[in-house]
Amino acid sequence: MPFNTLAYARFFAVVFVLAWLLAGRGRLRTALLLVASYVFYAHWKYEFVALIWASSTVDYLLGHAIARAEDPKLRKQWLIVTVVSNLGLLGYFKYYNFGIESARALLTSLGYEPPPMTLEVVLPVGISFFTFESMSYVIDVYRKDIEPHPSYLEYLTFVAFFPHLVAGPIVRPRDLLPQFAATAKFSPELGSTGLFLIAVGLLKKVALADYLALNLVDRVFQAPAQYSALECYAAVVGYSLQIYGDFSGYTDMAIGSALLLGIRFPLNFAAPYTAGDLIDFWRRWHISLSTWLRDYLYVPLGGNRRGPLRTYLNLMITMLLGGLWHGASWTFVVWGGLHGLGLALNRWLRDRFGFDPNRRRWSRVLGVVVTFHFVSAAWIFFRSADFPAASLFYERLATLTTYHPNLDSRVVGVLLIGLACHFVPHAQFERAKLAFAGLRAPVQALLLFAALLVVRSFATADSVPFVYFQF
Repeated sequence: MPFNTLAYARFFAVVFVLAWLLAGRGRLRTALLLVASYVFYAHWKYEFVALIWASSTVDYLLGHAIARAEDPKLRKQWLIVTVVSNLGLLGYFKYYNFGIESARALLTSLGYEPPPMTLEVVLPVGISFFTFESMSYVIDVYRKDIEPHPSYLEYLTFVAFFPHLVAGPIVRPRDLLPQFAATAKFSPELGSTGLFLIAVGLLKKVALADYLALNLVDRVFQAPAQYSALECYAAVVGYSLQIYGDFSGYTDMAIGSALLLGIRFPLNFAAPYTAGDLIDFWRRWHISLSTWLRDYLYVPLGGNRRGPLRTYLNLMITMLLGGLWHGASWTFVVWGGLHGLGLALNRWLRDRFGFDPNRRRWSRVLGVVVTFHFVSAAWIFFRSADFPAASLFYERLATLTTYHPNLDSRVVGVLLIGLACHFVPHAQFERAKLAFAGLRAPVQALLLFAALLVVRSFATADSVPFVYFQF
């Protein structure tokens, strides 16, 4: 039930009314949100609701088992069970066929011909997100950062809460569980902010991401040999804006939906293409994932505490696994490896030469340009179906041809607007949000209606799935 559909609008309207009717009855309200979340997921495939419930239940029980255990060895054993069960679940559904096909290709290259062993495994939408969230709860209990949550109902709702269920943001248990335990209080200001964010998210998704996907990106990536280097370059820039508008637009709608229900989510994007270097980029892009990888993978590996070489190795391992998290394909691994190398080089420049792109205005501008183009070039592996497709795309860019009959002025205009909006100061956006919240309801309704008209004018009959639904 994608956020940009009438089905979701009808579903959310019912949940919104019922949730606030039950605002003074905590357990009933939480039960409603849980049932609504399962209904939301069942709208895709009802069979996998049992998977979310079972995964959540196992981790809830393991969290309490760890808290009760006094023997450090027993606590670690329960933690291993948690990690193995969650990663095993993720591995089977997401990586089984990938592993089998990779092993088969390796054996074939060595002269063996193994029998086919792939299975028809359906990838549950959002499995990467809800397994990471549930696993982080048990790890936090093991680290004694949080106490085991007393309410099984609230824990199930934490994992399954529909605004963040299928594409994040990855919300930490210490941030979300207390909100389900607290008494809900309706705030007109938060409600207005939620509506504002939903409107912004719809504009990003439909008017920016979908428009560029249908009118430029998909066409060029499908057959790059038919386009000039300039047109391919425009498609790369277009994909950078598409994936940002698509994912950050989803996040805006997720945060807005949660706010309308009285729940706060953390910020997940902060104008990432204005980053002056790659380290800054990952502080701004998919913040909930980058901080998760930092706290639950990079730091346990040793972080930057064991010398420069180990730091660079830890960065590479973290980003390789982060790339694999995004998809069961070697192209995602290469994408992660490129970012790992980039981060290691970035760290070396900082440590060795005190590199700081923000020190001077010209170095800031240069840093933004270089970082954007590095990130965009790496997106080619992320977007391409396989290595030959990525290689062909790079080859077309290398021709440096400049004819551009396929670059429509409207597409160029959307590209420029998308880039320009990135540089609107965050303070200005916050002021616009506050100004909208301070308007009278009829004026708010008029502005929202105008935003919907813009969305409708860009909408097409072709549906463009959210990019991160595949993860």
